[in-house]
Amino acid sequence: LDETRVELGPHLALYQIHSATIDSGVLDDQAVLAALAELSDSGVRIGLSTSGPAQAEAVERAIELGGFDAVQATWNLLEPSSGPALAHAHEAGMGVIVKEAVANGRLTSRGEIPELDRVAGRLGASPDAVALAAVLAQPWVDLVLSGAATREQLASNLAAWELAWDDEAAEALGGLAEEPEAYWQERSSLQWN
Repeated sequence: LDETRVELGPHLALYQIHSATIDSGVLDDQAVLAALAELSDSGVRIGLSTSGPAQAEAVERAIELGGFDAVQATWNLLEPSSGPALAHAHEAGMGVIVKEAVANGRLTSRGEIPELDRVAGRLGASPDAVALAAVLAQPWVDLVLSGAATREQLASNLAAWELAWDDEAAEALGGLAEEPEAYWQERSSLQWN
């Protein structure tokens, strides 16, 4: 927090704790929760990010605890298991931020997923734009992080705003979902750049 305040000064509006999982114990750490409540009382919104196959449990725990204004979680065509919990968070008044919408590159042209490529061809877009459009189509999403690292990737990602997501696309891509454990195992084997 001190480092964040030095960097952002009076512009700090949202402070998120990262990798808040059930196993981490942070959502049961009374000292951490008290410090977050104190920060909230000073006018800073409080959020958490979560990941892993049990991220829905962490989101539900945060809703139960109260005091969180936002949640950041992974949701994409390959790993949609957190969807119901994120919808519940949205209904509870929390802002919902989706990360890893292109599954760390797996939902881009380099992922070579035939169903995604077919839908992208039909919609006249890149696979990453289609993957992002799928996220943007969720009524509970408030903010989507793209992860673009180049101008070209950013331009391709931004095309998602122009896509007309439809039932045909949703049906064609609905079968891409993997079991959460398998998704997170694959994710852990990816190289980070």
